[in-house]
Amino acid sequence: MPFAGGLYYFTSQQNGDKDAPAVVLIHGAGGTHMHWPYNLRRLNNHRVFAPDLPGHGKSSGLGKQTVDKYAESIVSWMDAVGIDQALMVGHSMGGAIAQTLCLQYPERVTGLVLIGTGAKLSVNQDLLHKFSIPSSTPAAIDLVIKWSWNNTKDAKLLKKVKEQMLEIRSAVIYGDYLACNKFDLTARVGQIQAPTLIIVGENDKMTPLDLNKQLESKIPKAKMSVISECGHMVMLEHPEAVADEVFGFLQTIPA
Repeated sequence: MPFAGGLYYFTSQQNGDKDAPAVVLIHGAGGTHMHWPYNLRRLNNHRVFAPDLPGHGKSSGLGKQTVDKYAESIVSWMDAVGIDQALMVGHSMGGAIAQTLCLQYPERVTGLVLIGTGAKLSVNQDLLHKFSIPSSTPAAIDLVIKWSWNNTKDAKLLKKVKEQMLEIRSAVIYGDYLACNKFDLTARVGQIQAPTLIIVGENDKMTPLDLNKQLESKIPKAKMSVISECGHMVMLEHPEAVADEVFGFLQTIPA
């Protein structure tokens, strides 16, 4: 199992070219690298990396309570792995981290794919309160899962996602949602100059379509793709459609 900079990460290099463009997948609050489906973790002609953030999945250490701190951890990990530049793909809180990386470390970012996110991520206060109490964390996770999926009938997948979240310390998940609640780049997101693809599920209840439309309107080089019949976990509900959008976008990014 590869570790670098204190983080576990999955990596795939389909064509064996060590100089192929790098893609970094950054998961959301309470997630792990397994929130990225096979289709995205193995993209032809690219080196794909999917780290577990600190305190998540197989990564040890403490979680962070600000998006800035998570961005710093990604940069430290990139230095340890030897990734100079990458296309950043971020889901939800991971999208907030990707935006922050693009603004604070623009030389490290060749492009952005923002999935189910926004320039501001206010958290439902009842949900935040539930996550603040360890004994009510399972109930809070149930709410997140209920609000994050459109109408999936895959009970096995939902059970697996819940089990993965329950394995993360409650304090880490609470810290993630605190980080999201503090996150606000509405005054700066227009400064992002990297080519940007925004992907959102048409029925996303966690980061609704309007949040994503605001991103598209403010980021100069942004375009948006709306995936029908899915919610916040769009990349797990329609993995083929999302992978096709990302791969097509990658072809537009200069090597």
